[in-house]
Amino acid sequence: MSLNDTIVAISTPLGEGGIGIVRLSGKDAIPFADKVFLSPLNKRLSQIKSHTITYGFIVDIESGTKIDEALFTVMKAPHTYTRQDVVEINCHGGMLPLTNTLLLLLRNGARLAEPGEFTKRAFLNGRIDLLQAEAVIDIIRSKTAKAEKIAIQQLQGNLSRRINELINKIIGLCVNIEAYIDFPDEEIEIAKTHEMLQQINDSRAVLQRLVESFDEGRLFREGVNTAIIGKPNVGKSSLLNCLIEKDRAIVTEQPGTTRDIIEDYLNINGLPLRIIDTAGIRESYDIAEKEGVKRSLQAIEDSDIILAVFDCSKPIDNADMEIVDKIKNKKALILINKIDIESHLFNIKDLKIDDNNCIKISVLKQFGIEQLKEQIYSSCIAGVDRDAMDSYIVTNIRHKNSLEKTIKFLEETEDLINKDEPFEIIASVLHEAIDCLGEITGTVTSEDILNKIFSEFCIGK
Repeated sequence: MSLNDTIVAISTPLGEGGIGIVRLSGKDAIPFADKVFLSPLNKRLSQIKSHTITYGFIVDIESGTKIDEALFTVMKAPHTYTRQDVVEINCHGGMLPLTNTLLLLLRNGARLAEPGEFTKRAFLNGRIDLLQAEAVIDIIRSKTAKAEKIAIQQLQGNLSRRINELINKIIGLCVNIEAYIDFPDEEIEIAKTHEMLQQINDSRAVLQRLVESFDEGRLFREGVNTAIIGKPNVGKSSLLNCLIEKDRAIVTEQPGTTRDIIEDYLNINGLPLRIIDTAGIRESYDIAEKEGVKRSLQAIEDSDIILAVFDCSKPIDNADMEIVDKIKNKKALILINKIDIESHLFNIKDLKIDDNNCIKISVLKQFGIEQLKEQIYSSCIAGVDRDAMDSYIVTNIRHKNSLEKTIKFLEETEDLINKDEPFEIIASVLHEAIDCLGEITGTVTSEDILNKIFSEFCIGK
């Protein structure tokens, strides 16, 4: 990969659509686009103003064949997404016009872009930092308006500014110590011990708040893995259909209808739920059903929250108690279903669970469903004023790990200061803390990390 290459890719999904976009970036983006551009007014793309759109045809000059009618958008460096010359060719959406345009540009000297290479160039050319680059993929993958809002605020640099403030604060402390070390004859006054410790504690407090925001931030970014579990025929599939408001799962009176994992997404107050309907958990000799039960048990392990459904029209049995046992160490809501036909044989106390986590519902009558949604949300978002924290919420495990490493280095620094260790050692540990924060924004990073991050992007972004 070279920044000197001119790269090209289809930037819209393949398939039928009104328009499709082929994007070029690089020092030869405009000349290469000119090779396939035919203007009815004999214009050349190299002659038109930046950030303007020009009408023309995509043409194979060698054969004289017109491939498509298109609009050519020319954007000249440095005021572009990549800070290089960029040309976007808006042709008709469809496999043939897009693919033929791409192949034509490749034949004329452009190179096929790697996944995320346009955004990687934006980072390498200093237009955005690494944290902002990662926010781009978060915007693309956002499943709710709330998740998108958080990602946009990170793209705008809100979290980056907070990280840079911390970096500068630690650098200020480090500079004072190193100046004292390097110029002993200049009578430079070193900060007092209690002042240094206060600065470190203040930084640690901010870092800890950011780390604590991850548990909820991850849920907005990745979605809440929500498993619906229970015995066969307690209403799991009906609950899934009710929550997502469509017939996604097959519902019959015959037990064991669901034999595989069925999943869909649900939006609760901006919180995306990846909701999974599992096979009924029971002893079975049917090979397919046994595999379904196995996957149900794995879904319990992988879930962020469990919706355990019980049928209150029947007495509690050993199979119900086995389910209670399987979720005792997990975050779970107990759903007492079919209360419209509640039986005197059912006694909730026999489940031996916390009544505060129990919600009485009737999927058939849609009773208690809104209360259930509210309870799911409040169980995942622990009452924190999210609007006040959105600007500084951490959603990425890479960022959380770097923040936690920074806290450890600051704790080590505090310990060294209290033990009156040499300033050279203290400064060295502070540099480690600075580097950890630099990993988040990309001022300190390795090629392996960059390749891993941008490999998650689609080609064309």
